[in-house]
Amino acid sequence: MTQKYDAIIIGAGVIGAPIAYELSKMGYKTLNVDKLPDAGEGSTAGSCAIVRAHYSTEDGVAFAYEGFKYWLDWENYLGNVKDEKGLAKFMNTGSILIKSQGHDWRKVKKHYDSVGVEYEEWDNETILKHVPVVDLHEFWPVRRPEDPAFWEEPTQMLEGALYCPEGGYVNDPALSVHNIMRAAETKGATFRFNAEVVKIRAAEGKVLGITLADGTEIDAPVVVNAAGPHSYKVNQMAPGVWEGCNIKTKALRHEVMYCPSPEGYDYLNDGYHQSDGDVGCYIRPETGNLILIGSEDPECDPKENPDPDEFYAGRGGHGRDNQLTEEQWKAQCYRLARRIPTLKVPNQPKGVCDLYDISDDWIPVYDKSDLGGFYMAVGTSGNQYKNAPVVGAMMAELIDACEKGLDHDNQPFQYKMKYLGRMLNVGFFSRKREINQDSSFSVNG
Repeated sequence: MTQKYDAIIIGAGVIGAPIAYELSKMGYKTLNVDKLPDAGEGSTAGSCAIVRAHYSTEDGVAFAYEGFKYWLDWENYLGNVKDEKGLAKFMNTGSILIKSQGHDWRKVKKHYDSVGVEYEEWDNETILKHVPVVDLHEFWPVRRPEDPAFWEEPTQMLEGALYCPEGGYVNDPALSVHNIMRAAETKGATFRFNAEVVKIRAAEGKVLGITLADGTEIDAPVVVNAAGPHSYKVNQMAPGVWEGCNIKTKALRHEVMYCPSPEGYDYLNDGYHQSDGDVGCYIRPETGNLILIGSEDPECDPKENPDPDEFYAGRGGHGRDNQLTEEQWKAQCYRLARRIPTLKVPNQPKGVCDLYDISDDWIPVYDKSDLGGFYMAVGTSGNQYKNAPVVGAMMAELIDACEKGLDHDNQPFQYKMKYLGRMLNVGFFSRKREINQDSSFSVNG
């Protein structure tokens, strides 16, 4: 017997779960299907879960700052739900954006002022008072350690930083999604795991439902692609969807490294999230008094786009795609060691390798599609974790409006942010947009 729902969400990560939560609150009977055993176990589990406001566009800054309010009031967002695994915690460290040639920080500052983001301007003396282990010389441009110029002694100093006190990170990204799943279940949402979608069924220009690998057919007039790194494969299953997208998505391999905090510096408790375009790295505290080091995707670093099925098959020990590479480990750790001269780089790589789901301009696609009833929340990895609760609310309202007759392509849906009260033209995230040249074309969005 075919099962029926009002909406099927493909994916139960940090984007798919909030969409289910918000649709369920609106009365939709929802089903999330995920090929993994539990919520948040895909690429979300490998997320650095950083919550910061600096983006390259004003809408991006506003979207992120709205997201701050959800993380700062996490229990209330969840409806005070109980989760047997406990609740994820927002670590409100504050966020430092180094003023550098690697970031268009003046544009960010302008966006902060326009949106109303709370921030302070720090000179170098103030930075050193808060982060005494840093060397504030300018090391630009970003290079790799194998480049002889990497080791040249710097002569110029940085200009300071923008400090955002409400920023930080979430201590357990997978747990945060499990929390949202439990909240959604209290509103009637259903989640089905170890379930792989192999077909999107459609007829006469409308989606009918999905077919699973075991042959199960599930019907719904609404299907939402929130499949993370697999999103492009799901779009290719749906008749006319891939072809109708001017902005495409793909999987990108990404590595994050861990280094011990310098001796005498309690980075876990005293440290900040820091975004440093001058050395092409971002950092945040990690359990064990470690420094988590991510790459800001400088031009000199390689870009690999593996098949996600092959990549995740490697997690069983049969492939190398998900293994840290010595070359990138050295690049990220040595770059940070230029900023933190007392950093002790271990002789063995330690960290996480996972996949991003990125769009052509690193700005996500939150949109309907050319197939009636088929929606997309894709191209989200690397810079949208912090926005996930807002994405859930916005996508639910967009879906509901379109299902009630809104011609979103010609009259884009206007979303009113719950906390900022600001209107956002959701056409900003359209699949049919031209590549946004204001983007950083990196994890910074």
